[in-house]
Amino acid sequence: MKNIHGLLLASCSAAVLAGCGPSDIASPGTGGNVIINPAPTPTPTPTPTGPATVTAASGCPTISDPQGLTDAGTITGPTGTWRVCSLPSRINRSIQLPKIPGLLYQLPGRVDVGTDGGATASASDTNVVLTIDPGVIIFGGTGVSWLHVNRGNRINAVGTAANPIVFTSRDNVLGLNTESSSGQWGGVVLSGRAPTTDCTIAPAATPGSAQCERQTEGAVDPAIYGGATPTDNSGTMRYVQIRYSGYVLSGNSELQSLTLQGVGSGTTLSHIQSVNSSDDGMEVFGGRVNMKNLIVAGAEDDNIDTDTGTKTNIQYIIAIQRSAVGDSMIEADSDNAADGNTPRQNTKLANFTFLQNFNTPSNNASILLRGGTDYSMGNGVVVSPGTSCLRISRPQTISATVDAAIDEVGAPLFRSVVMSCGATKYIGSNGVTADQVAAVFGTGTNNNNDAFTSTLASLFINGTNESGVTAVDPKTLSSFFDTTTWIGAVRNAADTWYTGWTCNMSYANFGSGNSGSCTSLPVN
Repeated sequence: MKNIHGLLLASCSAAVLAGCGPSDIASPGTGGNVIINPAPTPTPTPTPTGPATVTAASGCPTISDPQGLTDAGTITGPTGTWRVCSLPSRINRSIQLPKIPGLLYQLPGRVDVGTDGGATASASDTNVVLTIDPGVIIFGGTGVSWLHVNRGNRINAVGTAANPIVFTSRDNVLGLNTESSSGQWGGVVLSGRAPTTDCTIAPAATPGSAQCERQTEGAVDPAIYGGATPTDNSGTMRYVQIRYSGYVLSGNSELQSLTLQGVGSGTTLSHIQSVNSSDDGMEVFGGRVNMKNLIVAGAEDDNIDTDTGTKTNIQYIIAIQRSAVGDSMIEADSDNAADGNTPRQNTKLANFTFLQNFNTPSNNASILLRGGTDYSMGNGVVVSPGTSCLRISRPQTISATVDAAIDEVGAPLFRSVVMSCGATKYIGSNGVTADQVAAVFGTGTNNNNDAFTSTLASLFINGTNESGVTAVDPKTLSSFFDTTTWIGAVRNAADTWYTGWTCNMSYANFGSGNSGSCTSLPVN
């Protein structure tokens, strides 16, 4: 299971169904209700560099749901004064949230999109679609605020490069955040009907079947996922920022920026930025997740965590840690009694750039593969000068056997991956030796190199050395991937897929023409 900060556990409490996360939060949200005028506004930190420009909208729009939006007054921060419109705790009809100048939408607590329709589609499904227009800002009004898209319902959050959708915290609105802020609200959770393992609702169920279901980690009330529909559709998210998430919901268990659980391949995910999650940037539990253009900045646990039988494909990834903060770039769970369940996890990454900023991760390496996972990585750059690059746990994980009966496709695969590592490059554990890990990576073969000298420019743009590495065609790993002729996430200075829709931190600057500093709100 997952790690608690600073302590590698062999197992987790049964009460935490999906995993364990950090035991403490760097900057917990203040919670409580929105500050309503004329109550005084706290002095913002840092001090804004320009005048406030926002004037509150006159009221809340009408939506299709009979409960409507609740006018919660106004909230004032360094960008000006905004009208606050609170969403109902459960959205029972399809609604659209329009972009209105001077208006913010609030999650007053847990907000459910539709009602859970169970593991199998039926006529009783509510089929609710939450549509969020480009440029909309939604904030968590309390620490325990989070958005949950139930099975049989969908999200349609489609921003643009010029007008991304922003999910953030109340403190961000008030101008109270610094670059170390995190954990101020829950996050975004999509629950679907695609297969999962480690059944917890009915432990005797067959893994991967419709009877194999799980509960969202930390959720007090039911938030169930799982089923037997690999192509299930939880909706679309494009050009989305998720800032300062990861509040502890219960039992030392917190959410990530984006939690994908039982999400099927019918779901469309691209251009998503996670900023300062107090847990993982993204965690995937089961399902058949496909994604392109992912940025994780400042996560305080793992950047990408995959678990419980997921089949995941992700291309174009930038992951950057804050100095001395965070665990691994990659964690593939888990070493537990259920890690022989099928479907077996098989995660594939292509065109990634990982920057591990001189911290010592609890997992002891930038990449941790365990629990018998199948894993493939192609066209990657790993800069981890202060720690080991690769750790593999348990002999099943390095098994070269291809066995369809146990959904085993062989040992982890590395193609055109270059790494800059600490003095100890490889770690083996639980029956695997460091020499075996080194053999799995195979430096000097398949264009892999564990003694690479990075020449990245502007933090994550390929330089001369990166451009000189022969790339693999990612389509040989997964048909979902684009064919590329370069390694890393960003080919050169002309490759600007990360600009326009992102926000900046001093440790992760994505250039001009974006939505400004992550510690402030965009006001366009």
